[in-house]
Amino acid sequence: MNAIVIDAFEFCRSNGSQQGVTPVAEMTRLTRDCADTSGTITWKAVGGTSKMGFPQMTLSVSGTVQLVCQRCLTPYAHTIDAQTVLMLGKDDEQADEIEEMINDETIDVIVGSRSMELMDLVEDEALLALPHTPKHDACPDSALLDKAKSEKLSPFDALKGLKSE
Repeated sequence: MNAIVIDAFEFCRSNGSQQGVTPVAEMTRLTRDCADTSGTITWKAVGGTSKMGFPQMTLSVSGTVQLVCQRCLTPYAHTIDAQTVLMLGKDDEQADEIEEMINDETIDVIVGSRSMELMDLVEDEALLALPHTPKHDACPDSALLDKAKSEKLSPFDALKGLKSE
């Protein structure tokens, strides 16, 4: 993955903007949760300052990744489309203070850095956009599952077989 190192505070102060398209194959942590390495993630980071004067970054990610359905265990295309606002603190203490001040679950407060790896943030956002339990809306071949559900055998059926012997 191409490294894009930014001074997060300067990026926000100067209303910086970066965008790109990164192959899923280059995101090693993301590929661990995918069925294969196909697809790309389109991303955009825009810096700014919050109403309270804190540096903040809006990060957007979108794309399609292949996940394994937990119902039928076959791969399917999952669309990622997420955006988050990251507010930056200078250290853990300030980040905690900001979090208490804003009291907003839609904004994530992180510790900023003068040498922050932007692609790590992009990959984090893509990972957070994945479903906890990936599954099709409707599995393509549910015939076996439907058959198993309709053929529910009683545990006593096996005992009936033993009795007749």
